[in-house]
Amino acid sequence: MQDFCKFDTAHSSCPSQQPLTLAQMLWNWYTIDACFLASSWHIKTKGMFAASCIGVILLVVALEFFRRMGKEYDAYILRQYTRRAASLRHVARDSYNNSKTNSAYEYSEGGCGPDAACAPALLRQQYITFRASPAQQLTRGAIHAVTFGLGYIIMLLAMYFNGFIIISIIIGAFIGKVLCDWMVVRLPLVGEGVEGPNNEAEGISEPTVCCG
Repeated sequence: MQDFCKFDTAHSSCPSQQPLTLAQMLWNWYTIDACFLASSWHIKTKGMFAASCIGVILLVVALEFFRRMGKEYDAYILRQYTRRAASLRHVARDSYNNSKTNSAYEYSEGGCGPDAACAPALLRQQYITFRASPAQQLTRGAIHAVTFGLGYIIMLLAMYFNGFIIISIIIGAFIGKVLCDWMVVRLPLVGEGVEGPNNEAEGISEPTVCCG
């Protein structure tokens, strides 16, 4: 006999060939006969419900893990760009110093004053633009897609308004934040500021990704 999930808003009885499963979009504390997402996820015993709560906790922890993985992968790519930019900056500095020495020599030999037309021109600021490689961008997209999908699954589970499931989601968010997003900040001993993009501590600006 096949079980079917039905929304029971009036607590009406079901035909004998379709046993009632308790799934309604009102706050509830259902355990036995609760149903989530699909007819195959039909709680028949207390052990199944306990396993479902543990699974929801692990699902939220996985969401926090992939969120952290996305941040760490972006930071890894940024470190590669920074090292590459540092090497190019060193070459540019040597070229600038050489041109500055030659300009100073011409300046002293030609007898030009500070307002003369032959005075050395000031160099304009230059920028280096890096783009992620196709492989890097595909990896970023895959991590984001997994994170996005997990967030929506958790959102759909919360929409069943089951108190135990919502408590499990909150517990999973707490455990995931503690384990996967331990805050580490590097402060310079000389000068001011916090190391990081835009001086903003990572992990605070994004409370959730379940809605994009």
